[in-house]
Amino acid sequence: MAKNAPPRWDRKMQQRLARGEAAALGELYDRFASLVHSQAHRMLDDETAADLVTREVFGYVWENPDAYDPKQGSMRSWVARLTHRQSVRRLREEDSLRDGPDDDGIGLEERVHRATAAARADYIVASMPSPLRAALELAYIQRRDYRQTAADLGLTEDEARRRLRLGLQLLSTAHTRPLEGTSPPGYGRPL
Repeated sequence: MAKNAPPRWDRKMQQRLARGEAAALGELYDRFASLVHSQAHRMLDDETAADLVTREVFGYVWENPDAYDPKQGSMRSWVARLTHRQSVRRLREEDSLRDGPDDDGIGLEERVHRATAAARADYIVASMPSPLRAALELAYIQRRDYRQTAADLGLTEDEARRRLRLGLQLLSTAHTRPLEGTSPPGYGRPL
């Protein structure tokens, strides 16, 4: 298989969607609905808006399965890009109804940047290998130091430090602003 070839599941799913298999949409929804909804909610900070974006993203996928280009990345990355784009569109629509910065003085572009970084961080954490995620959760959610993390996971202290360092390096990419014409880290290639 070529290095840039999409996973077999992605190719088959696209073919099934293109044939109009409703079961394929259900399977895709089961696999990615929590990603879409959590990303939209993180960006919009509104449960109702996140529900609407989730419906819109899966509606778009159902109506336009050929818009997915396997050469551009995984289906997961494509769905994340669609969610991001739709959430940003909603933020801009909301902003156009306002006369200026929101209540805390933050303008639209800064809100979009902050929401994008937060959603990317969520996406990165959800996508990282479970050993890295487990180490980060122990260290930062349960407030364990690297020694306690190592003991809880049954690792050497060096391995626990390595996992924490790598996990943090991955998370640090969430706050970088992408160059014009490129995708943010964690979203694959641009459309």
